[in-house]
Amino acid sequence: MMNNEPLKIKKRGEDGNKIITVRIREETLEKLDKIAAESNHSRNELINLILSHGVENIIIEQ
Repeated sequence: MMNNEPLKIKKRGEDGNKIITVRIREETLEKLDKIAAESNHSRNELINLILSHGVENIIIEQ
């Protein structure tokens, strides 16, 4: 028997994430890719982990 309920989806971007463009040094990207491969995380997951840690632990000197 087929279920006739409609498929409900959210619009892209409504999951709390936003797509942005960032320029990054090639050497840094190579290091990120190496860490991502070694840790079995995607590049995106790794960048988000690093950024989350950074914004929570940054100190702005006066």
